[in-house]
Amino acid sequence: MKYDIIVLGSGPGGYVTAIRASQLGFKVAIVEKENLGGICLNWGCIPTKALLKSAQVFDYLKHAADYGLTVKEFDKDFGAVVARSRGVAEGMSKGVQFLMKKNKIEVIYGYGKVKPGKKVEVTDADGKVSEISADHIIIATGARSRELPNLPQDGKKVIGYRQAMVLPEQPKSMIVVGSGAIGVEFAHFYNSMGTKVTIVEFMPNVVPVEDEDVSKQFERSLKKSGIDVMTNSSVERIDTTGNGVKAFVKTAKGEEVLEADILLSAVGIKSNIENIGLEEVGIATDRDKILVNKYYVTNVPGYYAIGDVVPGQALAHVASAEGILCVEKIAGLHVEPLDYGNIPGCTYATPEIASVGLTEKAAKEKGYEIKVGKFPFSASGKAKAAGNADGFVKVIFDAKYGEWLGCHMIGAGVTDMIAEAVVARKLETTGHEIIKSVHPHPTMSEAIMEAAAAAYDEVIHI
Repeated sequence: MKYDIIVLGSGPGGYVTAIRASQLGFKVAIVEKENLGGICLNWGCIPTKALLKSAQVFDYLKHAADYGLTVKEFDKDFGAVVARSRGVAEGMSKGVQFLMKKNKIEVIYGYGKVKPGKKVEVTDADGKVSEISADHIIIATGARSRELPNLPQDGKKVIGYRQAMVLPEQPKSMIVVGSGAIGVEFAHFYNSMGTKVTIVEFMPNVVPVEDEDVSKQFERSLKKSGIDVMTNSSVERIDTTGNGVKAFVKTAKGEEVLEADILLSAVGIKSNIENIGLEEVGIATDRDKILVNKYYVTNVPGYYAIGDVVPGQALAHVASAEGILCVEKIAGLHVEPLDYGNIPGCTYATPEIASVGLTEKAAKEKGYEIKVGKFPFSASGKAKAAGNADGFVKVIFDAKYGEWLGCHMIGAGVTDMIAEAVVARKLETTGHEIIKSVHPHPTMSEAIMEAAAAAYDEVIHI
């Protein structure tokens, strides 16, 4: 079969790319070895948010008295919580199936490998091999849980994020190695459910990519919730011969031995670039990534790559944006390269974290003279009324021109608030323009205006 465009992988990069290509009039096929929607929809972004929602509801029940309510009897059903999460994922996957039909995209199930001559070889579940071709082949094969040599995953006692979503029973104790978004989201979920959780982080701060003020606030929140946190620490080796797992942790004070039922390795991701034909086609790679130009063209004409397999932030919304840009360029539309400095990052634990742009430290290192404003949610009427007063909004502006350099938030619902900063930065909005943009009261979003005002010594409510 001959197509205009073949997309390898149907995650938020692949399926979005296929839909946009179809909208632009291309004849499109998508090759998927498992479930439509990829890791994000089936084993990542979506089902984890369903688990976290159950944890949030459970926390509300535990603290009902704080809201003047009496709940005499309640409990959790761990199996039902997991089942709900899987149901949400399955429903979303069916939604992608509908979108494929609506946009007349042919879905070919099987393991795809790129071949020379703009061809893709597909091996289905029965081992049958077929070959399809296209003028343009877009690789969007995503990534998986990264395995360290000293933390081999057996899927039972030492697990990755995929197993963490569907454990047959709730562990009494868990060690989480790594405090990025994946690690802290699962740490929060299991802690809320009643599992004793310890986080081990190699870097000096948890959520190390975030602004230091956010990291410190978040560590306080983790400890307040009962999670043990070990920073500047690394798991050197493990022992799984007993009933659970023993982790031998190197710390500044020497070696400590931790014991738990389960160890979750959340030390990053590994791009899925092996055994997909890159070497045979001659597609260049470096440090586990496919090399592309600013429009996602590889070194071999007719072959493209987007998402977690290329350099840049490994985020679902980045993959989607890259795919759309890629096919619009193929179609001859005028497109601008993606601004990787204006990509929002979100962590969905409690409290939530959201950020975009430069941290205070990075802004100073770049030589900016800066104005920094901070507004605590403890001064927000909406946050206090909702019982979610932990956290703050922090904004960073260039003192000379008023350019909005960075925005960092920690608190309830901030992942929905960060888009204001992303759009404002895209439109080159200054700090004064944010201050003079009337924000509704009472809302959490007022904190952005107040933080901007704080940067210019005009803040009202602190």
